[in-house]
Amino acid sequence: MTRRELRRRAEALRAPQAVAESSPPVLRVLMVCTGNICRSPMAEALLRARMDTDRMRVRSAGTRPVIDGEMPAEAQRLTIAHGGSQADARGHRGRWLIEPIAEDADLIFAMAREHRTAAVELAPRMLRRTFTVREFARLATSLSDSELREAAESAGSDVRARLTAVTALIATQRSMVTPPSPKDDDVIDPYRRSSDTYERSAAQLVPAIDEVARVLRIVTG
Repeated sequence: MTRRELRRRAEALRAPQAVAESSPPVLRVLMVCTGNICRSPMAEALLRARMDTDRMRVRSAGTRPVIDGEMPAEAQRLTIAHGGSQADARGHRGRWLIEPIAEDADLIFAMAREHRTAAVELAPRMLRRTFTVREFARLATSLSDSELREAAESAGSDVRARLTAVTALIATQRSMVTPPSPKDDDVIDPYRRSSDTYERSAAQLVPAIDEVARVLRIVTG
């Protein structure tokens, strides 16, 4: 299936979905990597397992995906070992990151800086709400629950307004909390590499997802 065909199908599906999600408000989180069979589906499954799915929808896509590809066995194993559901790990199929998918998100987590760039090129309005997942976790760690809650509550009860306020606060930490190296904001790609590399990738991703979940529980709480 071509990108154009995928775009048409996504646009056709988006309207009824928006109606279904309009009440109550549901945050739409998108995970992005290259092939959409290792890092981003693992992030998708882990965040879904950690959150109230009545208040959040989590999906993933790839910049150069293995279309309809399954998660490799090692990625499935690690996903389940770290709390993701077996159904999510075994049922995932790779898909393209296309403009309607990026535009439909309220928050985008890229697995590496190149994916953040690709997502923002497709949806420029998402510039201030697109982070690499490790960058977001690094910045958020410097803020306490009470600081995050104060920002959320200052925006009222609307969940998207609360998200905007909290992500703006987190973004202010960029000038104060810098990584030793820019590559430390990336999750290593384990595809077609050793089991040790899969383990290293998961060791980078899982703590970041835990921190994302901490923040989003406050936003949706």
